[in-house]
Amino acid sequence: QVQLVESGGGLVQPGGSLRLSCAASGFTFSNYVMKWYRQAPGKERELVATISSTGGSTNYPATVKGRFTISRDNAKSTLYLQMNSLKPEDTAVYYCMRPQGTYWGQGTQVTVSS
Repeated sequence: QVQLVESGGGLVQPGGSLRLSCAASGFTFSNYVMKWYRQAPGKERELVATISSTGGSTNYPATVKGRFTISRDNAKSTLYLQMNSLKPEDTAVYYCMRPQGTYWGQGTQVTVSS
């Protein structure tokens, strides 16, 4: 069965960096577009990054563009999100997601606070 397991969240100061990982299993990872979403308390889930199956194409909303970088290692079936210049408003639970079939990971908490 499809499994997505995120890791790498934690507490970081404003201006700091974190790298999230998402280990995928149960499907041929290299065949699928993948996404990262986040959800802050009391807010709707928000798309933060999309990557094509080969990794050759990425897309970001204005809120994170220039600060976040999505990447993938198809040989390791792993999705990444490098987050730099973090702000308190980036605080949320971050989820990896496979759009085809709508599969979600369990999420990893990112807290940006001094």
